[in-house]
Amino acid sequence: MEVFEEKEHKLQERLESLKALEQEIKQKEKAIKDKEKGKKQMLLRLAPSLWDDIAAWAEKDFRSINGQVEYLLSECVKKHKKEQ
Repeated sequence: MEVFEEKEHKLQERLESLKALEQEIKQKEKAIKDKEKGKKQMLLRLAPSLWDDIAAWAEKDFRSINGQVEYLLSECVKKHKKEQ
């Protein structure tokens, strides 16, 4: 019976840990959504081959295509600011 109670206690601890992680993730998602409300939209036309290359790169980096484009642009801006 003690083994069962010990396992149940460990499972309860894991459950509490998972609930805390879930709450943390929800807070981070909310912060991201709030931050992104202020983002600007733009239309961008790309050559199909460039689109394919960015899509493959985004998949490799576990990002959306939009996220990858935004990442690449922000990296270029950072580099440009350092060079000035």
